[in-house]
Amino acid sequence: MVDRVDPRTAYGAGVRAGAASYDAGLRSYMLSIYNLMAGGVLLTGIVAFLFSRGGVDSYAAQVFLRGGILKYVIMFAPLIMVFTLAGGINRMSEASARGLYWAFAVVMGVSLSTIFLVYTSSSIATTFFATSAAFGALSLYGYTTKKDLSAIGTFLIMGVVGLVVAMIANMFIQSGPLALVINAVGVLVFAGLTAYDTQKLKSVYDQVADSDFRGRSVVLGALTLYLDFINLFLFMLRFMGMGGRR
Repeated sequence: MVDRVDPRTAYGAGVRAGAASYDAGLRSYMLSIYNLMAGGVLLTGIVAFLFSRGGVDSYAAQVFLRGGILKYVIMFAPLIMVFTLAGGINRMSEASARGLYWAFAVVMGVSLSTIFLVYTSSSIATTFFATSAAFGALSLYGYTTKKDLSAIGTFLIMGVVGLVVAMIANMFIQSGPLALVINAVGVLVFAGLTAYDTQKLKSVYDQVADSDFRGRSVVLGALTLYLDFINLFLFMLRFMGMGGRR
């Protein structure tokens, strides 16, 4: 006797298997992004700590407090590397993209070493853990929410532009109250970008899942979340660490 298979049951099983495969692929993709992003943040922190060891006698003090062109090279190098990676990702191999990402994390560590000369270690540690908790919660929200966050994307990007303009203006004005407002707004903007970018990266998976761009997309996604985390950390440090200055 030949067993008969209900085609509706078979179809349902196929859909469930396909959905399970998709979910597993998406989780693997996002986990790869998070791991690479976390590795970059860790490398940046280690380099920043080592470069600032010794206080006024550290390499950081010699480079950033004693003047010279090297200070400006280190300050602007990360920005150039971000544009190079983001703009040239289509022409790079995955290995080259990853190599540039790790190099960027190292240079960012050197650039951020000055925070150890300005803030106490306890203030930096407290802010880092607070940022990690906030970033995790916001990214989880962006990953799980059914609400479309694309509507706030343009607003948040405009907020970043406004922050840059305000920060440049305050370099000349040197206003304490304005600096406080800038830092508070910066925290809100990058908090929103963390959720928005996570949802955007999740949606990108559909386009890159079966393409040879998948690996490079992971690098670009890690860079995006890395920048969200670092900027959120810096604005929170300036906002929360005002009482933790050296």
